Amino acid sequence: MESNNKFSSRIDYTLAFLLFLLFITSCIAIYSAQTSGQYANNFLIQQVFWYAVGVGIIASIITFDSDQLKKITWYAYGFGLFLLFLLVIAPDSLAPNINGAKSWFVIKKVGSIQPSEFMKTFLIVALANVATTHHEKNPIKTIKTDFWLLLKLGLVTMAPIMLVMLQPDLGTSLVLIAILVGVIFVSGVSWKILTPIFAGGAAVAGTIFYFVLWQPDILEKYLGVKQYQFGRIYSWLDPYNYASSTGYQLTKSLLAIGSGQTTGKALEGGIGAREVYLPESHSDFIFSVIGEEFGFLGSSIVVSLFFLLLYHITKTGMDTKNNFYTYICVGVISMITFHVFQNIGMTIGVLPITGIPLPFISYGGSSLMGNMMAMGLIFSIRYHYKKYMFSTDK
Repeated sequence: MESNNKFSSRIDYTLAFLLFLLFITSCIAIYSAQTSGQYANNFLIQQVFWYAVGVGIIASIITFDSDQLKKITWYAYGFGLFLLFLLVIAPDSLAPNINGAKSWFVIKKVGSIQPSEFMKTFLIVALANVATTHHEKNPIKTIKTDFWLLLKLGLVTMAPIMLVMLQPDLGTSLVLIAILVGVIFVSGVSWKILTPIFAGGAAVAGTIFYFVLWQPDILEKYLGVKQYQFGRIYSWLDPYNYASSTGYQLTKSLLAIGSGQTTGKALEGGIGAREVYLPESHSDFIFSVIGEEFGFLGSSIVVSLFFLLLYHITKTGMDTKNNFYTYICVGVISMITFHVFQNIGMTIGVLPITGIPLPFISYGGSSLMGNMMAMGLIFSIRYHYKKYMFSTDK
């Protein structure tokens, strides 16, 4: 039992090994992607640097136990909201409009920082805190208490969503909603409440989708929405008809993945033997690079790595008896799952294109640091769970 109190024996080596494999995958994929010559930057070196920063973030979070995390929850959440608000009112010199969105602080000699990536993790901890505190204060469940919990979770999530949509950034907003939905599902809210809410949401989404496809003039007339704004949906459904405009990225992605066939081009020509030019292949479309270079087998290995990561986090959430930790695990699982499904789905044409990176693999300092913050929470859970594994309070 004494050995369990040693720092080294309380590290989650399985999680560390999975992150190491994702790090290697990211380095290989980014090295291949930057051979396209779209940018002169050495993204590989920068990604290695951000991974080193991420390890430092994990080391700083791992020592926080559940009580300490609860104490800093609202400071972190408030800081995240402050950064998002500051981003909206910041001058263009500090927060320029990039690709139609004002989502980054650009600091000379440092680079760009995207606050919404950190807000995802702050929201996970905040929702976990809200759900845990609510159940502690309301041990007897009623429809009234469930409504109150649902309202509190919704309000905590809507604040960052509103600020993110002002950028605008639909992709990140969808991630925040996915985190909320995940926590709601395990929070114990009665299905008598959830069923009509989700059914109504699905009906509204289906109705909007119908008008976008077959009656866009009605949306333009009554809501002021311009038809060109639906370009991503039209190009998703029929990319080759929009291959010279909004469907260019998707058609190139499909060509790259398809040309990789079973084993990929790297097997014969070496890493960097890509032939399909794909803009932004080092970031949002990194999976297309993996598909072209390493084919179906390589792509399957990457998907399997994410499956193992999610399985391990799920097991961590089930092992602990601390409800706060369980909610954190659910939030992290929801975030990563949505990222993986959306990113891979958009590269193969199953889902519309959004600016959502592939976790731990796509290039991006803010995205990687935000994900490493989330992993720091999982490391912390295992670290303190092992410490108290023989006690009644886990």
